[in-house]
Amino acid sequence: MNKKGRVVITLVLGVAVLAAFTLAYAKAKVKAPDKPLTIDTKDVYAKKKKTPVVFAHTKHKAQKCQKCHHTWKEGEKVKNCGECHKDKKDKKDKKKLGLKKAFHDQCIKCHKALKKEKKKTGPTGCVKCHPKKKKK
Repeated sequence: MNKKGRVVITLVLGVAVLAAFTLAYAKAKVKAPDKPLTIDTKDVYAKKKKTPVVFAHTKHKAQKCQKCHHTWKEGEKVKNCGECHKDKKDKKDKKKLGLKKAFHDQCIKCHKALKKEKKKTGPTGCVKCHPKKKKK
């Protein structure tokens, strides 16, 4: 085989490998939900004091996923926060927050920082996220 033929074959193989990696990456990419998501911590708390939180991913699309899902890597399944953050601070890992503090630090601190910068933001009070339970 001549030099020109080897170059063509190398180029074709290179393009094929690049295409395969591109397709694999595109397939692995996780898409955030378009509809609001109800964060219900029944997997962590047997009895809850507050109502579940309705969270709109679409309102947070300017943020990088890792801002909230701090251990997540592209292509992996997104874990529920309660898989790592339990109801109380982790006794073995003192840096790992309990679930309530993890949520509140993540959400409220971000909202307060934006409010301080006079930017549009979400709620910082309890009832806006945890509406009162409707009486039956």
